[in-house]
Amino acid sequence: MHSDPIADLLTRIRNGCQAHHVSVDVPHSTIKVEIVKILEAEGYITGHEISNETKFPTIKVHLRYDSKRKPLINHIARVSKPGLRVYKPVSDLKPVRSGLATRIISTSAGLMTDREARRRKIGGEVICEVY
Repeated sequence: MHSDPIADLLTRIRNGCQAHHVSVDVPHSTIKVEIVKILEAEGYITGHEISNETKFPTIKVHLRYDSKRKPLINHIARVSKPGLRVYKPVSDLKPVRSGLATRIISTSAGLMTDREARRRKIGGEVICEVY
């Protein structure tokens, strides 16, 4: 039993990158699929598949590496935890690492990157940070 399934997703991706795996399997949930879609759109992973072959569906996340077999994800961390939620208004959503990092924000309009949240002028809960 996991008390924080999003942290479990991020940890599996982090560990898979460090071990140079081609893909990692993660238990399915709607918010995890949305996070994976954002990571794919930002270019951190090559793709994902949803498998319904077993009783419990899984998400297969295909990791991405550069030409020297170094993972594109150097850092992936949970910001807002179940014990300490982190909410930011749009005025506090400044670019991280000169705009090279991506934060995933949960807003009233759904999950989106910090760039998209600034463009739409809405704040929300900072789920994770990736670079």
